[in-house]
Amino acid sequence: MKYLAALIFAILASVTAASHGDPSPYEHPNVTWILVSLDGKPFPASATLTFPETGRIAGQAPCNRYFAEMRAEYPWFKAERIGATRMACPDLDHETAYFTALSEMTLAYVEGEDLILASDAGREMVFTVAPRSG
Repeated sequence: MKYLAALIFAILASVTAASHGDPSPYEHPNVTWILVSLDGKPFPASATLTFPETGRIAGQAPCNRYFAEMRAEYPWFKAERIGATRMACPDLDHETAYFTALSEMTLAYVEGEDLILASDAGREMVFTVAPRSG
């Protein structure tokens, strides 16, 4: 039910944004999103998400930099062919959880300063806009 409500909200937000000319979060190459929660719990490590160009995502997972193909248009989300550097660190379990969740997400919507990714199975990732430096 939570997913259905998110889907309806995302569709309405997408229609509203399109009618007002507001771009999707996918069209903000200079915005870095920081993961704050995964499945309703604070994420205990550091992870970011960016949309550097059409059809691509990238970021910093808990241990490694990553990149992937983005095969969906807003409000849909589909990260494919996720690749990453291969550095070991104490947060590898959190990194595995991050990549698993990211690969399961199917819907994206923005609420204020937050980007919410949701899956068909009811999983959720909440990102917030990183402060700009400079």
